[in-house]
Amino acid sequence: MKIIDNINSLLGDDLKSTLRPKSKLKIAASCFSIYAFEALKTELAKIESLEFIFTAPTFVPGEVTDKFQKERREFFIPRADRERSLYGSEFEIQLRNKLTQKAIARECAQWMRQKATFRSNKTKSPMQQLACIQGPGVEVAYMPIHGFTAVDLGYQQGNAVSNIVNRFDETTFTSTYLQLFNQIWNDSSKREDVTTVICDHIDSVYQENSPERIYFLMLYNIFNDFLNDIDEDVLPNDRTGYLDTLIWNKLFNFQHDAAIGIINKLETFNGCILADSVGLGKTFTALAVVKYYELRNKSVLVLCPKKLADNWMNYNSNLKTNIFAKDRFNYDVLCHTDLSRTSGDSFGIPLNRINWGNYDLVVIDESHNFRNNEAYKSRETRYQKLMNKVICNGVKTKVLMLSATPVNNRFSDLRNQLALAYEGNSENLLKKLRSNRNVEEIFRRAQSAFNIWSRLPIEKRTAKAILDSLEFDFFELLDSVTIARSRKHIQTFYDTKDIGQFPERRHPLSFHCPLTQRDDVFGFNSIFAHLSLLKLSVYAPISYIFPSRLPKYEAIYDTPVEGGKGKLKQVDRERSLQALMTTNLLKRLESSVESFRLTLGSLHDNHVKMLSRIREFRELGKGTVTDWTDRLESLEAEEDELPMLNGNEIGGKVKINLADMDLPSWENDLSADLAIIDALLSSMQKVKPEDDAKLQHLQKLILEKIENPINNGNKKILIFTAFADTANYLYDNLAGLLLKSKGLHSGQITGKSAPKSTLNKSYDFQSLLTLFSPRSKEKALILPEESAEIDLLVGTDCISEGQNLQDCDYLINYDIHWNPVRIIQRFGRIDRIGSINKTIQLVNYWPDISLDEYINLKERVENRMMIADMSATGDDNVLTAQSSEISYRKEQLRRLQDEVIELEDLKTGISITDLGLNDFRMDLINFVKTHGDLELTPKGLHAVVPAQPDLGLSPGVIFVLRNLNDSVNINQHNRLHPYYLVYISTDGEIIADHTEVKKLLDLVRNSCKGQSEPIQAVCRLFNQQTDEGRNMQAYSDLLGAAIRSMIDVKEEKDLDSLFSGGKTTALVNTIAGLDDFELIAFLVVQENE
Repeated sequence: MKIIDNINSLLGDDLKSTLRPKSKLKIAASCFSIYAFEALKTELAKIESLEFIFTAPTFVPGEVTDKFQKERREFFIPRADRERSLYGSEFEIQLRNKLTQKAIARECAQWMRQKATFRSNKTKSPMQQLACIQGPGVEVAYMPIHGFTAVDLGYQQGNAVSNIVNRFDETTFTSTYLQLFNQIWNDSSKREDVTTVICDHIDSVYQENSPERIYFLMLYNIFNDFLNDIDEDVLPNDRTGYLDTLIWNKLFNFQHDAAIGIINKLETFNGCILADSVGLGKTFTALAVVKYYELRNKSVLVLCPKKLADNWMNYNSNLKTNIFAKDRFNYDVLCHTDLSRTSGDSFGIPLNRINWGNYDLVVIDESHNFRNNEAYKSRETRYQKLMNKVICNGVKTKVLMLSATPVNNRFSDLRNQLALAYEGNSENLLKKLRSNRNVEEIFRRAQSAFNIWSRLPIEKRTAKAILDSLEFDFFELLDSVTIARSRKHIQTFYDTKDIGQFPERRHPLSFHCPLTQRDDVFGFNSIFAHLSLLKLSVYAPISYIFPSRLPKYEAIYDTPVEGGKGKLKQVDRERSLQALMTTNLLKRLESSVESFRLTLGSLHDNHVKMLSRIREFRELGKGTVTDWTDRLESLEAEEDELPMLNGNEIGGKVKINLADMDLPSWENDLSADLAIIDALLSSMQKVKPEDDAKLQHLQKLILEKIENPINNGNKKILIFTAFADTANYLYDNLAGLLLKSKGLHSGQITGKSAPKSTLNKSYDFQSLLTLFSPRSKEKALILPEESAEIDLLVGTDCISEGQNLQDCDYLINYDIHWNPVRIIQRFGRIDRIGSINKTIQLVNYWPDISLDEYINLKERVENRMMIADMSATGDDNVLTAQSSEISYRKEQLRRLQDEVIELEDLKTGISITDLGLNDFRMDLINFVKTHGDLELTPKGLHAVVPAQPDLGLSPGVIFVLRNLNDSVNINQHNRLHPYYLVYISTDGEIIADHTEVKKLLDLVRNSCKGQSEPIQAVCRLFNQQTDEGRNMQAYSDLLGAAIRSMIDVKEEKDLDSLFSGGKTTALVNTIAGLDDFELIAFLVVQENE
């Protein structure tokens, strides 16, 4: 007997010296590896035969299944490891990383078919593991033989404490072991032949792979933990019948993925923010989710801005315009402002009796309107009322938030919305995330990174710069609870053949019209000069209280903020109101002469009444006035239609005794303002519709469009304005003209009064929209008796969201909203996927001044600080006229003049669009459901795709690697840890490093998905260059360079961490190099001939 310790003497070397031509090799072991064959291939080529028995059931039919089975994930199955060892065991990673697997597998398969037979023990009974060599002049036995791998041969390091094998040459021993082996080999009740299965599996290693197979192999490994967590509790249950609903079958494929992803996130994390870009149908996606929960007998509430309520109520009511009437939606609809009301009705629901705490799911439309404001005195903010009344009270409530702009310039905007999902207790979310930091710390660090980024020069303030500075914790958090895709992403990564494309955007038309051609009317700059002289003291009575009497009012009305650390004075609230009203005047002037004229008239009446009240006080000796700031706190955050606040609306909470005021000073300022207002009003009253240059230009433009449609036969035009007054003015001056001259019908929707049209019947909000966009709104189904259509629709922003009006191809912004997001949202009504129009046109009307003047004007008067925000937080959101911010605004507005820009391309804030990985998870789930899992698929496989530089695919390789040291997450920037992706060019330059996860997965998906067959042309080129995979040195070098690049990035980040706040990562968890990684798969991007 000879002892082989695999240290001083190696089993592999002993086998090499013992195996002779014509000898027979018999092995009973747990596994077989092609790398053991590679080590002994010279000797194995000469033997007569190999008989191999797997000592435990391996590759046995009935044990192997190609379908996804949940139970396989609930316990550890060693058989899977035994079968995977065929392509290299876990300790042969170094060999696999040499990328020669394909060539070895081909040689091994050829040899197997000639000389090898494999059988497997099909019983649960264990058997002896051994090897015997029988040949001319030799009979040897080895025992124990755990496996036939490079580790067992002594050529690779394993994890066993010892690897000692005994060699027996004595006939008494060898004959006993041979007899034992042959007994099992020939006993059909205990063994089963698996030779064909083994050869087929080996073939799969060297046969050309389709790019799609490699894509899903990458996803299967990267998102394996996600698959392990999946069960019926966190994915939609098909038995509910949701797949048969009308709403589900109305969705596009990308909306299906979003809906399933939302349900998964709601079940896992209790909340989700859907922030898909404008025009991607967030409302329908949300309705599909709502229907799923209704089918599970859950109670659902939709909270939305008042202007959007009609849109939601159309689908839960028994109306002709409800295309989903058969789905019988049963959710409640309430407005954001209803949270602050305690009496009265809202859409038929008595607010004093509503059970706020009994909703299982709350859908919040325009969720960015909610901010986490501290309560003061006895009052709660609207945010806190939502949290306390709905979320934390009663049954466990899931929260789905819809917003095109969930983040502005503060990450706290996003944090506060997410807090609704975890009920204000971040521990509820943290225990489900892969992070050691709490949610507040994650957002604090993200905000710090953003603040540094925002101070960079404009040319360096890029999306990549901010993404590079954020840590993986933040992306992990975002990916867990948000879904946000751009239209660009949908166009690139989804098959849109059945849906249709987005229409082509024509170059925007921008017009700068004067107020009038009359010489006796003030121009825009002159009007602003007058407006800048207004003190609007009518809105600031507290500023005129005698200093000796002021403490009394301060004690009553000043507001503690920041937990009592500071104080917001009522006088400051009044100043904010003055700025707000000045802004409102300017916006109305931009909108139309009529809107400005009506506002001036209301302001005139207000001043006259206030001066009259002062005179009455002098006569009677008593009287009070009201501060109006409280009246604005119930407004929506983006409200344009500010109340006129005239003297009849007494009843605000701030009451001031006129005896405590410096009346002469106030009266003097009121009179001075009234003189300015009257001068402006007198000038504006001279402008009749025929003198209104902007209106006259619009009439000509509309008639020209009707005469020369941009799409064959399409005469439809949609006009947007911020103000109902302007909408009334336009309708009154356009509807009759079109009906008389062209026989075309017009309609008007403002949300303030009943819709109007030139049709003989009166139609409601949804019916009028259906007649304007009959195809997208399915008029044939819901209003078949009406033959007429509406070709011109004038509307306010009550229809700028949640409406599909894509029958129209021509959109006019009669006024430019000061928030560019609103312009993009408006255009999203017609700029939608699946449009029948080849092209669409955007028209913008601008004030008749230069862009620089316009920007400076906005900077001087704009005050974004709504009273509702300011009264509770004291945050100063007034934009300062810093040159960098002015430059940003100029660029933003200049682009609006020249092009149609995407929401995520505004670059003035934080965009979370296209950062999530939900689409890849949905791809994987759908694949596994259809094709089964990829648990036994060899690692180290590759596919070849052609280079496509226009899509970002330059010649090179995309490697997917697994870090074998789980404790090393390189510089905390890899959200896929322990998996790493690196894209390296053929000349060794890094195209995309491991921190650019989303970009890399997008590239792989775009080049691979749908490519279900190998691309022979590029495969042929690759095989010629690598000698059929035998010479992989160039690619092995690239793999080494890719890993070195990750080390370089870590060292760079380590140095940065030494000089920044928080813990340093320097000298912690270092990477040795190639041996720290396992190659999962790689994608060769091959240059075409």
